[in-house]
Amino acid sequence: MTTDSSGGSVSATQTTQPQFHFRPVPFIVAVLLAFGLPYMASEVIDSARHYSHLVPGFADTLRWTYAQHTAWLLLALIAIAIARRVVPADYALHMPKNKSYLLPAIFWGVIFGVLMAAIANAPNLIEHTAAKLGYPRTAFNMIGWLGFYGLYAGPTEEVPFRALLVTYLAATMPGKFHVGRFAMNGAGVVAAAIWAVYMAGFTSQPLAIAFGQLIVQFLFGVSLAYWLERSGSVLAPIVGHNIAGAIQYLLLLVMSAA
Repeated sequence: MTTDSSGGSVSATQTTQPQFHFRPVPFIVAVLLAFGLPYMASEVIDSARHYSHLVPGFADTLRWTYAQHTAWLLLALIAIAIARRVVPADYALHMPKNKSYLLPAIFWGVIFGVLMAAIANAPNLIEHTAAKLGYPRTAFNMIGWLGFYGLYAGPTEEVPFRALLVTYLAATMPGKFHVGRFAMNGAGVVAAAIWAVYMAGFTSQPLAIAFGQLIVQFLFGVSLAYWLERSGSVLAPIVGHNIAGAIQYLLLLVMSAA
């Protein structure tokens, strides 16, 4: 093991990795997992609700979203269990063994949360109008959505995207991606591109806002993958994701009350 300039530990394999080379088959597998798992989770929840009494009816989007993300997380854990046999690797489902990168995750989580809120609500900011929540401004809804964005979305989205996809791509497409003096595993950059399209590609927002969201989500995805790579754990990405989500939602509440 060697030590990088920030104090984190870097393995010998990381320092000697070759230049990153794109491979289409692992990329296609990653895209299918990225879009297929949440779709399957939605089908599982809808089918269970429709064909049995085991899952109660979810009267609103909030409770359905919690249920769908729970199923998504379980499917991702099953996929990781299978991937460990097919593509052996450390899928980062543990506490950091070296530097945690929690402080950078918290700091940049705040920054990205502000950016995402500003871009998503740009028309309201420009026209000086109140943002729309899309549901009644009740304590149940506000606490529920804050809990989702600030606590639940982190683990239920970072395990499928960072722990599963980044690790799988790093094992099947190893190598560093270089921009000037900055270098990180190319797998994290590829996964960030998939993440950005997933988060911002299917939106009813105007083209300029959708493009802005695409750029910010890509940069956020690169940061999340970087913390995973350096810490060796999915903890920092989860914390950064939750911080960004909580800040974005709190700012939305403020703008909706303006």
